[in-house]
Amino acid sequence: MTKRFLFLLITIGFFACNSSVETEETSEPTELSFSGTDARLYEGEVNLKNLTQLTNGGNNAEAYFSFDNSKLVFQADYKEWGVECDQIFYMTTSGFSGDQPPMLSTGLGRTTCSYFLPGDKEIIYSSTHLGGEKCPEAPRSVNGKYVWPIFEDFDIFVADLEGNTKRQLTDTPGYDAEPTVSPDGKKIVFTSTRSGDLELYTMDLDGSNVNQVTSGLGYDGGAFFSPDSKKLVFRASRPKTEEEIKTYKDFLAQGLVQPTNMEIYVCNVDGSELTQVTDLGGANWAPYFHPSGEKIVFASNHHSVGEGRPRFNLFIINLDGTGLKQITFDTIFDAFPMFSFDGKKLVFSSNRNNGGTRDTNVFIADWVD
Repeated sequence: MTKRFLFLLITIGFFACNSSVETEETSEPTELSFSGTDARLYEGEVNLKNLTQLTNGGNNAEAYFSFDNSKLVFQADYKEWGVECDQIFYMTTSGFSGDQPPMLSTGLGRTTCSYFLPGDKEIIYSSTHLGGEKCPEAPRSVNGKYVWPIFEDFDIFVADLEGNTKRQLTDTPGYDAEPTVSPDGKKIVFTSTRSGDLELYTMDLDGSNVNQVTSGLGYDGGAFFSPDSKKLVFRASRPKTEEEIKTYKDFLAQGLVQPTNMEIYVCNVDGSELTQVTDLGGANWAPYFHPSGEKIVFASNHHSVGEGRPRFNLFIINLDGTGLKQITFDTIFDAFPMFSFDGKKLVFSSNRNNGGTRDTNVFIADWVD
């Protein structure tokens, strides 16, 4: 899963809208609220219809569907919900009632990357709470370079929809996080540093039968299964020059990575037939398979590299790297796309309609091919 881009959301909030893209102004609030009012679409967003905003305040991201398509589990750091850093919540696909949605994590430490388990009665998520009750410090810049922290206290847990922690799936020293579940309900894919590098692994739903999937030097993460559960799509950095390799290893030794240069890859679940899909430059990440299994939707800033301000939008591309098409045209940030299992809906997170604040909210729309 797309680890720690919530830090980037905060950074992005300092940048003005990019006037080179023809969109509606976003510096003023609209009448839209989290109660389910239809939101505005930007010109060109022809694959989306009936856009609806589901949250309204704080940083809300990585929202993923339940197997029956009726619920979403997501992470948020909204202080009005009584949390100091990211915790896990869930809501229905029409939003939530009351002051806040139910929290499923412990409320301790920092969490990320939640996903429903088969049956939709339990979720998996990553948390640092065993390493300490407080939110761990999260550096965003070292020597002028943007970084993500890779907390070694992250492990993967299972909780029910009442917020009870049911079991712990990983206990290997180092970072274990970013889990997602195969559509056939048999496997979990996750990212771990147990080999000394950030690699993909699979395991059974009870945490057993762990197998390493990738082995190339670089950050492999944010993996999702194909609709037939036979392939994986993920983001990866691949340092090549001597300087890039040294920088990567030095940061990793400090529990940090640079997420500024990543491309999209696919492979079979066992790691065979590894293929690079994108070669766009910049940060290409948060990939998810189209319901056909023949395309990938993902977030990218490649079209704004060199403009002096980050602008992330959703794109779709064929598995062979052809047919690149822009899906969203927000002037600041769209990311974390996921299709519902029936292929009818797309959920994503966006800075649109935030009244000029740094808030990132969850949106859902009908998908139109």
